[in-house]
Amino acid sequence: MSYITALLVTSHEKTKFSCGKAMLDNYIQKQANQDVKAKVSACFILSDDNKEIKGYYTLSNGSIPNSQLPESVLKKLPRYQDLPVTILGRLAVDNKFQSQKLGELLLLDSLRRCYDASANIGSMAVIVDPIDQEATDFYTKYGFIHLPDSGRMFLPMATIEQLFK
Repeated sequence: MSYITALLVTSHEKTKFSCGKAMLDNYIQKQANQDVKAKVSACFILSDDNKEIKGYYTLSNGSIPNSQLPESVLKKLPRYQDLPVTILGRLAVDNKFQSQKLGELLLLDSLRRCYDASANIGSMAVIVDPIDQEATDFYTKYGFIHLPDSGRMFLPMATIEQLFK
């Protein structure tokens, strides 16, 4: 099990991060440390020097009502009202490092963490909430499926498992 990211710590230069999307910039600059301390999310950063943040993503536990899943997925699952998932809450690459496929590397790193964790804590899929069309296109390119009647997308853990077998 090998990852390219490390947990966010206070010595990382959060204030210099800029991906061009205010919501993602503000999160890493102002909110991420508090969320990590409160254990509401884990924030993983990509950095060569353990200071400058090239990119980051966040993970947390969640659940999804079975009514939001397509029937083709539901028929393979137990009929619980809510099903456990891992939420990939944010994923961003600093402007200085874009067009280097770091978004894809961060996505693969996050999926590996999700898959590894699912061996110990139930999670039947990874859920994302794309913030715009560019993000939706990115996740679609990597096989995420739109959930009916919501802006959310998901990737079943069974699909993720195939990446790492």
